[in-house]
Amino acid sequence: MPAAPTVRRRRLGAELRRLRERMGLTAEEIATRLDWSPSKLSRIENARIGVRVSDVRLLLELYEVDERHMGELLALAHAATQRGWWAAYEKDLMPGFARFVALEDEADSSSNYVTYSLPGLLQSEEYARYVLESSRSAFPAIPPQKVDRRLEVRMRRQRLLFRDPPLRFSAIIDESVLMRSVGERETMRRQLVRLAELTDLPNLELHVLPLRNPRTPVFGDDFTLLRFSPAYEVVFPEVLYIDGLQTSEHQEEELTYSYRLAWDSLRSSALSHAESTDRIARAAAEI
Repeated sequence: MPAAPTVRRRRLGAELRRLRERMGLTAEEIATRLDWSPSKLSRIENARIGVRVSDVRLLLELYEVDERHMGELLALAHAATQRGWWAAYEKDLMPGFARFVALEDEADSSSNYVTYSLPGLLQSEEYARYVLESSRSAFPAIPPQKVDRRLEVRMRRQRLLFRDPPLRFSAIIDESVLMRSVGERETMRRQLVRLAELTDLPNLELHVLPLRNPRTPVFGDDFTLLRFSPAYEVVFPEVLYIDGLQTSEHQEEELTYSYRLAWDSLRSSALSHAESTDRIARAAAEI
């Protein structure tokens, strides 16, 4: 299984395509000039394969890129050759999830909406283990060792909230998630106490969507929207992930825009961050 492409590799491929199109050249013409197979450039531009820095230099010289931008893109090409920490876990994850982890790791902000369990970035280890173990009822072929590996990934992802600069994380949590028992009683209580403590993070925005709000939008999909800061003047589009039995990734502008509007609508019906913190504290006290 090929390693999930990083944002760096995707940015590089998109910029190489833009530069080629600016020159009015087809992929076939480039392949002929460089004596490459016709499919090689397509795979590079679509981030389906890694690319050597020397090959990037050949392309940039052919595209007559100025010295400054060439230096930036060669630096990006070098960074794109580095394997992410998640590569060691890829075979243990659900199909498509390694791609999500790769993108999340380089995102500037993440907007998450959940209806059944807490966001993975906010789960305690014991809560997360119970959630992952319970998934084996739907997928009984998952061996215990994979549960352990997936738990390691979930805990490792949480470092994003504390890195420098940290991931800006916004979550809308359906109120039923706070009321649903996960694991033993003390497991749930400790999870809610931890969640209340995390609300002090300056990069965390948390909103509880109340059950008794008649104006709450009806929306069934759990989803995440990832945004990225420009790098080397190369912009990467917002990415939508829809969570289900399998994770699906989308970058179509119309679809991501629709889900962004849905997130904003859900946010407008949810409690404020301060009100949500109080609601979480009450839920912990009620257990």
